[in-house]
Amino acid sequence: MIDIYTEDSIRSLDWKEHIRMRPGMYIGKLGDGASQDDGIYVLIKEVLDNSIDEFVMGFGKSIEIKINDKQVTIRDYGRGIPLGKVIDCVSKINTGAKYDSSVFKKTVGLNGVGTKAVNALSSYFKVQSIRENKTKIVEFAFGNIITEHLEKPCENKNGTLITFIPDEEIFGKYEYIDEYIEKLLWNYVFLNSNLTIDFNGQKIFAKNGLHDLLTRNIDEPILYPIIHIKEQDFEFAFTHSRNQYSEEYFSFVNGQYTTQGGTHLVAFKESIIKTIRDFYKKEFEASDIRTSIIAALSIKVQEPVFESQTKTKLGSLYLEPDGLTIRNYINDIIKRHLDNYLHKNPETAEAILQKILQSEKERKEMANIKKLAKDSVKKVSLHNKKLRDCRVHYNTNHEQRLDSTLFITEGDSASGSITKSRDVNTQAVFSLKGKPLNCFGLSKKIVYENEEFNLMQSALNIEDDLENLRYNNIVIATDADVDGMHIRLLLITFFLQFFPDLVRNGHLYILQTPLFRIRNKKKTIYSYSDEEKKKALNELGNNAEITRFKGLGEISPDEFKHFIGKSIRLEPVLLHKDSRINDLLTFYMGKNTSERQNFIVDNLRIEQDLLETI
Repeated sequence: MIDIYTEDSIRSLDWKEHIRMRPGMYIGKLGDGASQDDGIYVLIKEVLDNSIDEFVMGFGKSIEIKINDKQVTIRDYGRGIPLGKVIDCVSKINTGAKYDSSVFKKTVGLNGVGTKAVNALSSYFKVQSIRENKTKIVEFAFGNIITEHLEKPCENKNGTLITFIPDEEIFGKYEYIDEYIEKLLWNYVFLNSNLTIDFNGQKIFAKNGLHDLLTRNIDEPILYPIIHIKEQDFEFAFTHSRNQYSEEYFSFVNGQYTTQGGTHLVAFKESIIKTIRDFYKKEFEASDIRTSIIAALSIKVQEPVFESQTKTKLGSLYLEPDGLTIRNYINDIIKRHLDNYLHKNPETAEAILQKILQSEKERKEMANIKKLAKDSVKKVSLHNKKLRDCRVHYNTNHEQRLDSTLFITEGDSASGSITKSRDVNTQAVFSLKGKPLNCFGLSKKIVYENEEFNLMQSALNIEDDLENLRYNNIVIATDADVDGMHIRLLLITFFLQFFPDLVRNGHLYILQTPLFRIRNKKKTIYSYSDEEKKKALNELGNNAEITRFKGLGEISPDEFKHFIGKSIRLEPVLLHKDSRINDLLTFYMGKNTSERQNFIVDNLRIEQDLLETI
């Protein structure tokens, strides 16, 4: 039967209904907090961006953020929202001062949506503005006003205080990961000199801009001191790593971390290559110049054009209102300053030259190996049994690109269950034959010579850099037994050894699968820990049937779809700021040491302990 299409079929949604019905349009993907681009972090950023914009305009030198369980409170000391417009600014789309370029210039939040999205997607939202010895407080629930307090005198400093709790109906059972929030906050202070952020009592402050950003993020030896240059609205810093193979970039526009780069990053890469070629008067290959580079760049643009509400890629070609192209602007600054720097610092110039020559030598030595490897990939690409691909990829503009996932599995039984239960639009599967090679201490030559590594690199599309990465989430899905844990460690070693920026940028995860199935005649509960098992038994009764899953292959496809769908649990592979990759890999994956033997003995867990929990 065909539905009748009439005037009654047409309905208009108010602002909050539309945001709640289509949250992805406003904050990207949802998620449970396991990924750094999950919506709960975007909500924090949307509020913080407004506070940062106040700081940039010269109002307030500090911002306080407190997170208690699921409640977030952010307090700035800017001018405060005009009291008569408090409600409008957080609940009326296309309302805000940032449409007036004389009030806000070169800011991030220009579309008047940010705090409205936070309001609509929160089960509780409170805004308080303090301005000229008066204050106004309004409280909301799901975007609806629940209490509007009268204006009253207030002696506190000017500014805005916003408290919110993301709605579990939208985001599910989410948790905040402090490391992700700290990374976000550190980026804010690196890009805003003299800004102090207090995060749950921790002071976050940086003196030297992007130089400090690289210092904090580089955990390997570097070939020469960081080159750091700043002029007007453009700042950049870079060096070359001694051991790293891949390129790594931190790019920003008006303080926004553009994880996908954009026109400013393209211009930066081109300008570095051109300036170095001109300085040495030799047409070096671009890849030889950029291999192992670690760089950060920041540009301020009036009325920037981003490719999405989450602002992860700059689309602007020009610097408004000047009419100068971003490419020419960046090229001029880099050419002048970098050329001068290299002339004044011959030791650094010589270190860069030797690095380029070394990269050139390695590239030529590997040319035949790469050709054979690429030919091999082409031969199996049409019938690659290892890869069961999906339709949506991260390096596209598809609205589901952030959900693109590659599961790396061990054995046919596990990959079979995932393949049969996956979402073919966004979830791909790569099957390992057995235990991968321990690649610690080996050169990148092994990536091309080892068929499995070569095919994995090709599937991910990360041979040169992450710019064309095909999957946002790379998920290691192995059994929770000794062999499975070993395979996890070998795969993590592979990524840390050759593609550390993939890990640093939050793309690598471990799939959490249930240890127990507890059920009675009416209900089935899957438990991921002993604590969850006890809660399930309390609910279903001690006579409930308990099944212990020993491997992924034991879980049927019908059951598996519950564990990789909306309720998927992913554990991110995180690098602590004090972690040195080489030290970690040497300890865990190097030759046997007495220190590691003692560590294993001290942390041994007897299988009997597991049996007692069943």
